[in-house]
Amino acid sequence: MLSALRRCLALAAGPAVLLLLTTAVASADGPAWTTISDDFQSPLFGLAVAPGHRLMVADAGAGPTELRGTTASLAFDLPGVTDVAPIGRGDMLATVSSETEQALYRVSRGHASRIADLGAFETAKDPAGDGPESNPFDLARTNGGNTFVADAAGNDILAVDNSGHIDWVAVLPKEDLPTAAAKQAAGCPHPSNPDLAFVCDLPDVIPADPVPTTVAVGPDGFLYAGELKGFPANQGTSRIWRIDPAARHVNCGTDPGCTLVNTGPFTSIIDLNFGPDGTAYVVELDEASFAAFDFGIPPEGGTVNACTVNGATWSCTEKATGLPIPTAVAIDGSNVYVTLNSLVPGQAQVALLP
Repeated sequence: MLSALRRCLALAAGPAVLLLLTTAVASADGPAWTTISDDFQSPLFGLAVAPGHRLMVADAGAGPTELRGTTASLAFDLPGVTDVAPIGRGDMLATVSSETEQALYRVSRGHASRIADLGAFETAKDPAGDGPESNPFDLARTNGGNTFVADAAGNDILAVDNSGHIDWVAVLPKEDLPTAAAKQAAGCPHPSNPDLAFVCDLPDVIPADPVPTTVAVGPDGFLYAGELKGFPANQGTSRIWRIDPAARHVNCGTDPGCTLVNTGPFTSIIDLNFGPDGTAYVVELDEASFAAFDFGIPPEGGTVNACTVNGATWSCTEKATGLPIPTAVAIDGSNVYVTLNSLVPGQAQVALLP
């Protein structure tokens, strides 16, 4: 299946979905936030803190964008960028995912070089064994020089070393989920939208792809990967996995190198990052799940959760709720920044949470 995020991006180009997203923005009942900048092409995906209290924004409509104060400037013309990770004060890593390319780049002002062809690796290896499809969506870099990539369509976590060699670290498992909620949302047995008629013919339970949308390095040095969770995208079914960064070719849930984190229920996880004090910030795209945008049911708004981390057990509270289409979070000291309205052309912004 197409990755959920690429589908969201394709749907956002249609007028009906654009109207739905705009309505969701206008009706969101959330806390106050301070807009830092809305000078972006959109959609916005990744967000990272760079030296000098700068923010780097993955603006898929334009390229990696630097935000100094409220001033946004394009670092390099690289449409399709999905995430960024600064290297020192000038360079950065960036993942790119488009219909023609899925890759990892090294970017500096005025120059970009492709380090690794992630799409070619997926075509050749297909670690999950479910048909080659790649959508590198998020990245994390360790002090040892390895870059880890969450491939949302490949359902795996990849490692890229400094020479550009790619290997797969872990495959996230499918999960059998009931389809009753999707059928109800579609209006079965007589859906008003004929494009949703297929939902009514589904069995009672189907395997859902994990759709890993985020990977981050925790305070314990382990990797943490979050799931968006594919169709039927039931509420409360997104999970977080704890992965040994030295592991290779492990299957999460069955091999000891990748185990499930004990958390409360999450819905449609879209990003995860750690603050300097070790707090994990988990972003849920929408509490009604990303399927709300497909089925036309009212979105409830997204959430940023703050989690106290104790190895494989997390205790989480809501930091902000009712957020309009958040897709990324970054933490600079005590400041928590988030992208909002991220899939709506002309309204995407970076904001500071209270």
